[in-house]
Amino acid sequence: MNDIFHVFHNQNFIDLCMYQFGYAQNDPLSSFGPHVRSHYLFHYVISGAGKLQATDSNGVDHTYHIRSGQGFLIVPEQITTYTSTEDHPWEYTWIEFDGLHAKEAMLVAGLSADNPVYRSDDKLLSSKLKDSMLYICHHQDETPFHLMSYLYMFLDCLMRSSASKTTPKTEGMSSYYLEWAMTYIDQHFHTDISVADIANSCQIHRNYLGKIFRESLGVSPQEFLINFRMKKAVQLLTATKLSIKDIGNAVGYPNQLHFSRAFKNVYGMSPRDYRSKHYLGPPN
Repeated sequence: MNDIFHVFHNQNFIDLCMYQFGYAQNDPLSSFGPHVRSHYLFHYVISGAGKLQATDSNGVDHTYHIRSGQGFLIVPEQITTYTSTEDHPWEYTWIEFDGLHAKEAMLVAGLSADNPVYRSDDKLLSSKLKDSMLYICHHQDETPFHLMSYLYMFLDCLMRSSASKTTPKTEGMSSYYLEWAMTYIDQHFHTDISVADIANSCQIHRNYLGKIFRESLGVSPQEFLINFRMKKAVQLLTATKLSIKDIGNAVGYPNQLHFSRAFKNVYGMSPRDYRSKHYLGPPN
């Protein structure tokens, strides 16, 4: 089998997205790194063996010896080098991926910078994991949605077969959903979004979303959204000459009266008065 490397050009997927994938039969002592990735990268070792040198979450170096039927995860911003053995150089396939669900999937699989080695307690699922990765490698001309379906299959097998799989802790998932909600707000605050829309984007009940915000930030999602919009409005009031109406529209308030009322509730004065006291002019 010839080596394969392919870049997945369609990166419009948000929940999960592939960046590149491939297959390689390494030469003895062939090495890659040290290198730092921007996304998650998973290798599955089909045959042979090698070693992974990687930093943990505290920046401490570790060496892991990995053989056929196992795999290893590289997380974003982690420094890694991996090398095949001299006597039994490894053959592996890999996928680089990321997205809103990537962190959750790795949490469930029990894989991290502190525990990067994949070992399976289910041979059938481990085989399906390998097959789904190889399918992607050998069908790179299929449609993006078709290939993405195999990425989901790969992650499902990874989470279900990992010997390190865990049940996510409440606080871990709370942090995950909070980050997801804040990202959604940052991307949609200028539109007419509601707390229900934010909760739906996270695929959780709005009451649970409210609990997460109050416990983590001490405010409700609605209060956070309003404060976020008002901070954006302050930036525009102090650094641009946009009209009050245009600024209101830019932060999600098409009704100027509603915008002025919300702004005064937060800052104790109207947007016009705030600008007159704090205007800095456009940045140089």
